[in-house]
Amino acid sequence: MQPAEDALARGVPRDPSSLPGADPSPAETWLRIVQVHDRITHRVDSALHRQHGLSLTGFEALRRIAEAPGEKATMGEVAEALGLSRPGVTSTVNRLVAEGLVVRERAGGDKRLLHARLTPAGRQRVDAAARTHDELVAHLLTLLGDDATVVTNALARVSRATRAPRR
Repeated sequence: MQPAEDALARGVPRDPSSLPGADPSPAETWLRIVQVHDRITHRVDSALHRQHGLSLTGFEALRRIAEAPGEKATMGEVAEALGLSRPGVTSTVNRLVAEGLVVRERAGGDKRLLHARLTPAGRQRVDAAARTHDELVAHLLTLLGDDATVVTNALARVSRATRAPRR
């Protein structure tokens, strides 16, 4: 397994003050948010594939299952946590089951409700991948410099304001 540092250093400036800034229009702000999301997602997905044999979506599903009570979650819970459709999550969980990282089991008395439960191999894989993911994301976000709290709080406000109402 390669250290996460290899992925960190390649082409990413260490000094955020060397990057140009501007007073962007709303369209430019949106473009920047989408570009940053896409670029970080691509780098993290590539690192997780290379170092752990996991896609970013697979890792995020494993992490949500690992963080759930009893290390098990329904497909609906995973779908909601990841912002994916149930069929999309089912496909991801099918791959995790095939790799022996997750097992499916019926929930208590409800024969219709399926849980995905982490296996010991899944726990080991998600722990190793979490270190890579968290180190890489943390490094990339250091480029926000002293603005990290301001940006995070602003994005949290927008996220709360645009959250779909629960049905």
